[in-house]
Amino acid sequence: MGGRPDAAVVGTLINFARGPVRRAASPNACECQPMITLALSKGRIFEETLPLLKAAGIEVLDNPETSRKLILATNSPEVQVVLVRASDVPTYVQYGGADLGVAGRDVLIEHGLDGMYQPLDLNIARCRMSVAVRDDFDYAAAIKQGSRIRVATKYTQIARQHFSDKGVHVDLIKLYGSMELAPLTGLADAIVDLVSTGNTLKANHLVEVEKVMEISSRLVVNQAALKLKREPLRRMIDAFASATPK
Repeated sequence: MGGRPDAAVVGTLINFARGPVRRAASPNACECQPMITLALSKGRIFEETLPLLKAAGIEVLDNPETSRKLILATNSPEVQVVLVRASDVPTYVQYGGADLGVAGRDVLIEHGLDGMYQPLDLNIARCRMSVAVRDDFDYAAAIKQGSRIRVATKYTQIARQHFSDKGVHVDLIKLYGSMELAPLTGLADAIVDLVSTGNTLKANHLVEVEKVMEISSRLVVNQAALKLKREPLRRMIDAFASATPK
């Protein structure tokens, strides 16, 4: 009662009033490098991107086929890979969820390139986009007669432009999978879809009648990231360019 306050308590109160002690940065402290995030989809694009990453000195440490992780570490603490649906890669890059990504030409045309640069055609995951019909459907005659045909596709922007350029009247039906079923069930006269070997078409009694375009996967980069993280991104782009199949 009325005695002198404890010295330890007084010291604590003084330190609290002064605020946290700020220490000068060590002259040997290294500046942290910005994290680079690469968006990839599982499957062929992922597998064919690995050699390009290796050319940049980057190796993914997790196997997406056995791991349930969606963010994969690499041997570089400044680089990580995020696994997303193929159609979502440009969305992640456009809005900054990833700094760069690899996506097919088909996906990029359908999505658009707002907010992104497309510096490289990586020449991987190559295939073609084609028009296919039942093997008993006379596509040439239908086109010649000016008939209006029904076309099922996942790629409505590409299909609309293709048939518009040819002056063909079509009704487009948007589907997301099992495209080969559409002509077999009478839902559509034709489909516009990706073709690699053509074996799936043959197995379902369909034939290619027209090639729309060649498809390969491209590197896309977020425009803002290329300004803020210019040096590390430029090094990666250059390494990809040197390792890209010609």
